[in-house]
Amino acid sequence: MDPDSLQLGTEHLWNWLVRLLSKDSEWLNAKVKFFLPKMDLCSRDKAQDATQGVILQLRRLHAQGRATWQAFIHCVCMELDVPLDLEVPLLSTWGHGVVFPSQLEAGEESQPASQLQHGLKRPYQSSGSSPRPKQCKKQQLELAQRYLKLLKTSTQQRYGSKIPGPGQPLAFHQAYIPPILQWSRTPTPFRTQEGMAPGDPKAEDGADVSIRDLFSTRADKGPRVTVLLGKAGMGKTTLAHRLCQRWADGQLDRFQALFLFEFRQLNLITRLLTLPQLLFDLYLSPEAGSDLVFQYLEENANGVLLIFDGLDQALHPRSSRGQAGPEDPSPALDLFSSLCRGTLLPGCWVLATSRPGKLPDCLPTEAATVHMWGFDRPRVEEYVGRFFPDQPGQEAALAELRGSRHLQSLCAVPALCQVTCLCLLRLLPGSPPGQSAALLPTVTQNYVQMLSTLGPRGYLPPEALLELSEVALIGLQTGKVIFSVGDIRPPTMAFAAALSLLTSFCICTGPGHRDTGYAFTHLSLQEFFAALYLMTSPKVDGNALASHITLSSRWVLRTKARPSLLDHLPTFLAGLASRACRPFLSLVAQRDEMWVSARQAVVMQALRKLAARRLTGPKIVALCHCVGETQEPELASLMAQSLPCHLSFHNFPLTYADLAALTSILVHRNAPIHLDFEGCPLEPHCPEALVGCEQVENLSFKSRKCGDAFAEALSRSLPTMGSLKMLGLAGSKITARGISHLVQALRLCPQLEEVSFQDNQLKDWAVLNIVEVLPCLPQLQKLDLSRNNVSMSTLLRLTKVAVECPTVRTLQVRGADLIFLLSPPTKTAAELQGAPDLQGNAGQREEAQSRSLTLRLQQCELRVHDAQELIAQLQEGPRLDEVDLSGNQLDDEGCRLMAEAASQLHIARSLDLSNNGLSVDGVHCVLSAVSMCRTLAELHISLLHKTVVFTFAPEQEEQKGSWDRTVLPVSLTCQMPSELPPRPAAISLSACMPGGGGRCCLCSEGPPFLLCRLTHCGLQAKHLEQLCRALRGSCHLGQLDFSCNALGDEGVAQLAQLLPGLGALQSLDLSENGLSLDAVFMLTLCFSTLPWLLHLDISSDSQRVVLRGDRRGRDRLAGGSLPDFPAGAQFSAFQQRCVPRSLCLRQCQLEPLSLAGLCETLKKCPGPLEVKLSCEVLSDQSLETLLHHLARLPQLSLLQLSQTRLSPKSPLLLADFFSLCPRVQKVDLRSLCHVTLHFRSSEEREGKCCGRFTGCGLSQEHVEPLCWLLSKCEDLNELDLSANMLGDDGLRCLLECLPQLPVSGSLDLSHNSISLESVLGLVKILPSCPRVQEASVKALESGLLASPHPSLHSLGSEQSFWIHFSRQEEARKTLRLSQCNFGPEHVSRLATGLNQALKLTALTLTRCCLGLEQLTRLLSLLRWPVGLFSLRVEEPWVGTAGVLTLLEVCTQASGNITEISISETQQQFSLQLEFPCQENPEAMALRLAHCDLGTHHNLLVWQLMETCARLQQLSLSQVNLCDTSSLLLQSLLRSLSELKTFRLTSSCVSSEGLAHLISGLSHCHHLEELDLSNNPFVEKDTEALMTVLEGMCWLKRLDLSHLPLGSSALALLTQGLSHMSVLQSLRLSRNGICDVGCLQLLEALRAASSLKELGLSHNQIGDFGAQHLAAILPALPELRKIDLSGNGIGPAGGVLLVESLALCKHLEELMLGYNVLGDVTALRLAQRLPHHLRVLHLPSSSLSLEGALLLSQALDGHPYVEEISLAVNSLATGVPHFHQGLPLLRQIDLVSCEIDNHAAKPLAASLVLCPALEEVLLSWNLLGDEAAAELARVLPRMSRLKKMDLEKNQITACGAWLLVEGLAQGSGIQVIRLWNNPISPDVVQHLQSEEPRLDFAFFDKQPQPPRGS
Repeated sequence: MDPDSLQLGTEHLWNWLVRLLSKDSEWLNAKVKFFLPKMDLCSRDKAQDATQGVILQLRRLHAQGRATWQAFIHCVCMELDVPLDLEVPLLSTWGHGVVFPSQLEAGEESQPASQLQHGLKRPYQSSGSSPRPKQCKKQQLELAQRYLKLLKTSTQQRYGSKIPGPGQPLAFHQAYIPPILQWSRTPTPFRTQEGMAPGDPKAEDGADVSIRDLFSTRADKGPRVTVLLGKAGMGKTTLAHRLCQRWADGQLDRFQALFLFEFRQLNLITRLLTLPQLLFDLYLSPEAGSDLVFQYLEENANGVLLIFDGLDQALHPRSSRGQAGPEDPSPALDLFSSLCRGTLLPGCWVLATSRPGKLPDCLPTEAATVHMWGFDRPRVEEYVGRFFPDQPGQEAALAELRGSRHLQSLCAVPALCQVTCLCLLRLLPGSPPGQSAALLPTVTQNYVQMLSTLGPRGYLPPEALLELSEVALIGLQTGKVIFSVGDIRPPTMAFAAALSLLTSFCICTGPGHRDTGYAFTHLSLQEFFAALYLMTSPKVDGNALASHITLSSRWVLRTKARPSLLDHLPTFLAGLASRACRPFLSLVAQRDEMWVSARQAVVMQALRKLAARRLTGPKIVALCHCVGETQEPELASLMAQSLPCHLSFHNFPLTYADLAALTSILVHRNAPIHLDFEGCPLEPHCPEALVGCEQVENLSFKSRKCGDAFAEALSRSLPTMGSLKMLGLAGSKITARGISHLVQALRLCPQLEEVSFQDNQLKDWAVLNIVEVLPCLPQLQKLDLSRNNVSMSTLLRLTKVAVECPTVRTLQVRGADLIFLLSPPTKTAAELQGAPDLQGNAGQREEAQSRSLTLRLQQCELRVHDAQELIAQLQEGPRLDEVDLSGNQLDDEGCRLMAEAASQLHIARSLDLSNNGLSVDGVHCVLSAVSMCRTLAELHISLLHKTVVFTFAPEQEEQKGSWDRTVLPVSLTCQMPSELPPRPAAISLSACMPGGGGRCCLCSEGPPFLLCRLTHCGLQAKHLEQLCRALRGSCHLGQLDFSCNALGDEGVAQLAQLLPGLGALQSLDLSENGLSLDAVFMLTLCFSTLPWLLHLDISSDSQRVVLRGDRRGRDRLAGGSLPDFPAGAQFSAFQQRCVPRSLCLRQCQLEPLSLAGLCETLKKCPGPLEVKLSCEVLSDQSLETLLHHLARLPQLSLLQLSQTRLSPKSPLLLADFFSLCPRVQKVDLRSLCHVTLHFRSSEEREGKCCGRFTGCGLSQEHVEPLCWLLSKCEDLNELDLSANMLGDDGLRCLLECLPQLPVSGSLDLSHNSISLESVLGLVKILPSCPRVQEASVKALESGLLASPHPSLHSLGSEQSFWIHFSRQEEARKTLRLSQCNFGPEHVSRLATGLNQALKLTALTLTRCCLGLEQLTRLLSLLRWPVGLFSLRVEEPWVGTAGVLTLLEVCTQASGNITEISISETQQQFSLQLEFPCQENPEAMALRLAHCDLGTHHNLLVWQLMETCARLQQLSLSQVNLCDTSSLLLQSLLRSLSELKTFRLTSSCVSSEGLAHLISGLSHCHHLEELDLSNNPFVEKDTEALMTVLEGMCWLKRLDLSHLPLGSSALALLTQGLSHMSVLQSLRLSRNGICDVGCLQLLEALRAASSLKELGLSHNQIGDFGAQHLAAILPALPELRKIDLSGNGIGPAGGVLLVESLALCKHLEELMLGYNVLGDVTALRLAQRLPHHLRVLHLPSSSLSLEGALLLSQALDGHPYVEEISLAVNSLATGVPHFHQGLPLLRQIDLVSCEIDNHAAKPLAASLVLCPALEEVLLSWNLLGDEAAAELARVLPRMSRLKKMDLEKNQITACGAWLLVEGLAQGSGIQVIRLWNNPISPDVVQHLQSEEPRLDFAFFDKQPQPPRGS
């Protein structure tokens, strides 16, 4: 087309466009306002007609540039009804910028500059030189008034039009409902206004935050800064513009000037500015006199308000310079900082809006903070009501809203509320009720629906959507929220403008530089479009898409000053991943839904990974939003199950929408959850989101920002949360109004178990209102009202509530703490209805009797009148468990009143009146008040420590029910089982751990005795009479403690006279009272005047003085004698035992005169008496004085001197005491520091004596006088001289004196530096001692020391030297030498000594370095005239020498060898020699038959035949028998005509060697014992071995255990057994014998009528074999032992066996364990128990308690039983118990029988009735401390007990200490095994240091007796 035609065409289009726009001038004004936000359209064009106005506006649009004109043309075509024939030329001509109309060009040229700039802000100009001051002031005022008027007029013009002004929100002129505003932090108290203007923001939580309130603080000086915090979409920017409008309308009249700045615009200014430039260049400049105007603003700064919107978007950091001045250019943020801190425009008001985050440092700390929370339900409904113009639309919209909780959640955010209303406006007319809400399920789908709603004619161009989405994403990624016209293509700009997706405003990048900026209407809308681009753009791959699915931690209150612009992007991505968005995404992306679903799957997979992780609270909330947007139940369930059971949220804001998102996830959870919100700013109505959430079990809020509105919202949710058990609301601002709502809600929550309202500053009325709800909460267990404002009157009303409410168990008040503890009532309503007689008063009385109340009112400032009121309340209430009134102001009178009331209040445990101002004068009043209280158990008063505590014992009727539940019923007394105490003892466990100060203390049993402790009270002698008068009224005073007072000797003298009037005490403590030794003597006289006094314990150093009775309750027996013992239990020691009195005097100066005086005072003391003394040094004179006087004390039973240094002469003085005092039984002197003397009673005239003088430094010079003094002793059983310095000379001297010493038991000479020379001399001297039975010498090789003489070696430091004696002259003597390190030179001397010791019959040499050569020489030199001599050698080389070598050694013996025993594993070689050597004729003939001596073998055989001609016993155990050795044995066995015993056990023999042995044994026809057990023979070897039995008709004992007996071998065995008529013992254990083989075997035994022992254990004979065995048993009348353990015998075979065994009259040992016998067999056995039975073993026999009890009844009183084993049977709670006892029982095995504490008492009672018991096995049971206590109680009575095994039980340190106590009373036991009990290692170490006999090791370390067997 030619230019002329084109020009004509454009003129036609121009005319048509002008005519079209003239018809819709309002639309044109809106578009001009959008594209030209800086233009003022209100008054400029009124004079012009419509056509001229349209032309002028078109010219203005074109003047903005080509891009703006093109975007406008696209808007015309998109939004107006343009015919298609004109739309195409419009877009083709002007839509792409080809030609511009000449009318526009002419207009542009002719338009005056002033007109184009009309309405623009004028640049700042200087006012020139200053005028005179008066004229200047006037001029300043005029200019300022003109400027302020201009400022207000400009603001009015900006907000007065119905068309949105520049930068105004989209809905600014729509319905405006102010969101919730909540004070977070205020600098000073603020004044709320009387009333509020319509539309002002509403109040919250009692602090009405109206527009005026935002600026009404009382800060007259300094900065006045308010920060408005709110999440995106809450309406912060809208409120900022609303404030401008209200100011322009005159509603903020306190401000003369108001300036609004947006940081998103300030970010575009890169140059530095001064404050005048900021105010005038960037906002509005004065017409003239800028300096004067600014000066006026400075002078009137308190009337200036500056609003800074979007502080979180500030990009440019502050400069490092100091504070800026008015003329100093600075960044915008620096200017803001200076304004906030008052360095610029001091006194001005600053309001800043920001998203929640770390506020910048530029804000002063005193700045006020206001949270903007959005809409609650009333605000939402009001907004909806104003949004819809017509009544039907309002009602329909409200109906949809009220029916959908999800819509309510969406509308809680004002921005989303607008979007939702827009969608409902379009959806409601054509949708049925409820359908519209279903179309808006998520935020994302709301936006999608909004686009469809706003789209012209419902069409959404995909290209425009995608381009706009790309712009949005690029902006977010680069931090850009303002776009220029060049950033967006005109078609896209037109699309966004048509849908109101963008808002436009004028931006100023500097003075005189202005432009138009565009931004999305909301930041969330930009995030939505960015997510849309990520989901639909093919440029974004899957990995890039997944990388945007991240969760920000959002710890916004502490970390991030500028929140990210991408925070909500994952939420929109998740929303677009919903299936419902798939068609929309397919439309935008222009791809099929399969491609879209793949994109959605990427997002879903990323969310699944996040849902499975453990996240922090902020990330959990963010993820809940994302998961909720997806609408995927599976994903929601995955996240719900992954949440921890305790979910905490700390210190970040939470809105209603956040909690709604969380709740939507929790509904998919199966398990309960705990929610804890601490320090989180919470939207007031957010608890409404929890309505109906059944998964929440614990709910806790702790925030000062929670007020009455929050409480009201919470009260609406609580009744709907059926699973809620714990509710906490702490640290809030709730008042009585909020509490009233909560109380009403709590009444509807009967399932609640715990409620906390602590730290809420509640007043009295609110607290009382809360406790009124207690009866309505039957399951409530705790109510916490701590740290509230409660007055004294209210506190007493609360105590009344606690007394009257049947569920209250504890009221605890301590200072600010106030806690109710409750428990459900014992009787439910249903039960009471079922029993009408229990209703009413009867039910209340029963409830009052059944419950007990604990009342603690500590530090409450209670006074006397309060105590009176409290007593009146408590007297009408239930039983009291504990009353604690410590820390109050009761004084003497109040304490007396409470003490008097104690007996009436029925207090079960304690009354604490500590720290109440009690004086010394008030003490006796308190004592008098409680003297008749029978339940008082302890009274502790310490005025120094301000302690006054009353402790009570349960009343009698309560005790009956409590005794059965007592944990440790213990009494270590001398009572017999028949009189075991019916009541439990009290146990003090204060010393069960190391450092506890001592051992456990077992207190006495019986009714409660009063412990009265008056310590640190400053008591003097003058107070005693009055105190004792008060105490005399007490009928049960037990323990009295006057320690740490000032009584002195005078007080003790007075007290000694007053004590008889106080009755029988258990103890009296006078420690730390300044007493002298004279006072001690006065106290000893009390032994004769006070019958209850048993122990007097005095320590001079620690000033300890304690008088006490028997601490184990032995004083209970003072009123009567011990009961008679049961029949069959004759224990003379117990019958004669009495309770001794003891005097313990420690760390005192014991001079002869004082000792004499002490003994004189003790003469009047009744016996028996124990005296324990301790001092630093005791001289010989003092010791002689003491011994001299002690001999005259017939009642003395024990004298102990501990930690007292004695002189070296003291052993002689003590040895002489045997003759001075015939009653002395034992003298024990250790290390010249510890002396113990035991005395016989007057009735025990005869008895053995024992003398121990260990570590006393005795040398040779002491031996003779010591022996002379000891020779006067009539019967010295034991003499211990170990650890002295006797040496060889002293030993020699002692051995010479041995005939004079009347030692009948043992002599211990260990550790006396004895050399090897003395050992050799012992061999010579030993026979000269006629009564010596055995001598044993042992020394470790590592301890051998060099000696001056080469033949003398000192024995090691660990040496042991024992000599044992007999009462008569001993014919046989044994010498045992161990580790004596003999050399070759000692062998001949040893042989010489042995040849001279004719009475020495046995010598044992253990590891004495005696080699093979030395042994051979010793045997050759050993020659006795006549008799038998046994030699036993234990050396390491024996295990490797071999049988052949050892037999070769035997050939060197000079006498006849009668016994040979070899054990390689045990490294033992034993011989028995007979002298003189005699020749056996048969052996000689055989030896002559083998006279061919050409080989070494024949020569050895010949020599063995000579020395072993009379061999009777050959034992080979655990040897490796080679073929050569077996061949030698073959030859030897043929010559042994007198061989009676042959044993080959546990040895390795080849088949060839076995054949040699069989050949040799076939010639031993006189064998009486053959033992071939435990050899690894194969069945073929066994079969060959059985052939040797055929000719052994004299065999008496046969043991073939562990040999495989097949059918052939068994047939040969039965054939051989049929000839053994004299067989007495047959052992066939573990031979694989079945029932058929048993039948064959038993048939062969019919002829063995003399059989005494039959062992068939661990075979498989079963019931069938048992039946056959039962049939043959009557043919074995001599049977004494039978072992059938582990044979698979059941009840059927067991019963037959037991019946048959009853016919075996001599049966002594019965072993049937590891069979399934059951109780039936036990019953039959109990009925047929053999009379002579000694051993009964039934372990693992399937016995129950019933069977065990039947057996125990049958065994009770049996005279011969020695061993019983019932291990590994399920005895459960019972044990076998006896009434008559088993007098000979030595061992009882109850291992792994499931025995627990319930069986402890009968078990202990049964053990006491077995006096011979040596070993008790109770390991692997369930015994605890109670059982340990019972066992400890009976330990002193078990005099022969050696071992008790308690491994693998449940005994703790307490039980172990009780066992230590028991061990201290009985010294016979050697070990108690306690391995694997729950005792810590440090306690184990402490216990073992106290008592070494406790063994905690894995292996049994039971000490062995000193003499061997």
